[in-house]
Amino acid sequence: MAVARVTEIISASTSSIEDAVNEGVARASQTLTNVQSAWVKDIKTVVTDGKVTEWRTTLAVTFLLEE
Repeated sequence: MAVARVTEIISASTSSIEDAVNEGVARASQTLTNVQSAWVKDIKTVVTDGKVTEWRTTLAVTFLLEE
């Protein structure tokens, strides 16, 4: 029987939402083993002088606990 845990992280990118998600999952995978999925719970932006300068995503990362 598998048991999973969900942890919430925030990641950011100056390029795109997709890049922020990819960076978050890559970083979480360095610390957590058996990462299975990530749910984008929220997207925010930083605006400077009327332009989006950073994308921030809140991710719920699911990983399997080891036996």
